[in-house]
Amino acid sequence: MTLLLASVSGAEEAGLARANGADVIDLKDASQGALGAVAPDVLRATVAAVGGRRPVSTVTGNLPMDPDVIAAAVESAAQAGVDYVKVGLFPGPRRQECIRALSSLARKTKIIGVMFADGGADQALVPIMAESGFAGSMLDTAEKSTGRLLDHIDIAALRDFVGLCREHGLMAGLAGSLEAPDVPRLLLLEPDVLGFRGALCVAHDRTSRIDPESIRIIRELIPFDPRSAASEDPGVMKVDDRLLAVMGYSAEPSKDDAATDHIFVRDFVLLARVGAYAREREKPQNVCFNVDVKVRRADHSVEDMRDVFSYDVITDGITIIVTQEHIAFLETLAERVAMSVLAHPRAVSVMVRVEKLDLGSGGVGVEIVRERPADVAKIHHLYPAAAGQP
Repeated sequence: MTLLLASVSGAEEAGLARANGADVIDLKDASQGALGAVAPDVLRATVAAVGGRRPVSTVTGNLPMDPDVIAAAVESAAQAGVDYVKVGLFPGPRRQECIRALSSLARKTKIIGVMFADGGADQALVPIMAESGFAGSMLDTAEKSTGRLLDHIDIAALRDFVGLCREHGLMAGLAGSLEAPDVPRLLLLEPDVLGFRGALCVAHDRTSRIDPESIRIIRELIPFDPRSAASEDPGVMKVDDRLLAVMGYSAEPSKDDAATDHIFVRDFVLLARVGAYAREREKPQNVCFNVDVKVRRADHSVEDMRDVFSYDVITDGITIIVTQEHIAFLETLAERVAMSVLAHPRAVSVMVRVEKLDLGSGGVGVEIVRERPADVAKIHHLYPAAAGQP
């Protein structure tokens, strides 16, 4: 499950974010860049206003990679009573030294090391953060005008980052001009935190004010995490019946078998390590995927991403599968793709066709059709919090 981190400018926005379901309140001055620090009085006032009802994080600012400067900033932020302190790990010869210099502070303060996908992110730093006692690591973008996180790093590399954090006992966070269509794609990776600012603001301007409806859209795309106080807060907006119906949750199974649409991916070609021959283990080959998914139809016209089954979820799922390991048989590959699609509550059935393209003239491959088992058609196990399960 995944927590929703909302970056806010102060106490007033923190109240709006909490009321609309944010799991973590993150203090920053968006006008000063990705890690612009708020004034100390704003930080203290916001911590007091949140009153422990949510974890509060803050950033130390866009600081040089000087161990003494970084340590002083972390200690100052921690004294304000925040739960997490986010430290920017910018490129520089002393970056590792800065991480290690925080080891004593990390014993009493939860520190998150922030790397930048558009500026010197280095996964080799993750084990060093773990050795130094950090609580987690986050990938973000430094220059918000140059694109989203997924414009700078692909889904397979993000999967590797999340997996590496898990391997070393760190929380894994993803941020960087994320938008609503990115949410279902990144949920495939099961990060601990997804962070947002611009997508929560009026006109998606990260320097503008927080917009409650924009928060609701993001909140309703991320199932409530049982770890979060937001899931138990009586004052928080909860997922409404309309959204549950769109996602495929209902008290009764659909009585209208025709109430479905088809989402398809055509001629999606990737290099994949697949095949039973020894020569096929030596190098990847071009493989073509065609996928047709029958999905439950919404009972109203499409308004925003809450009403959509994204084809990106299909293509990202395929990418994640083919970059994990060598797969001996096309049948196994097709089954894994089908299973990844049917992991989504709206999916009713799926057709998967997989073809090898590098074997000469003609085409060879396999086509399978799979349906969701009837015993999981009502409520899908991936989202127990939305279903009211423990």
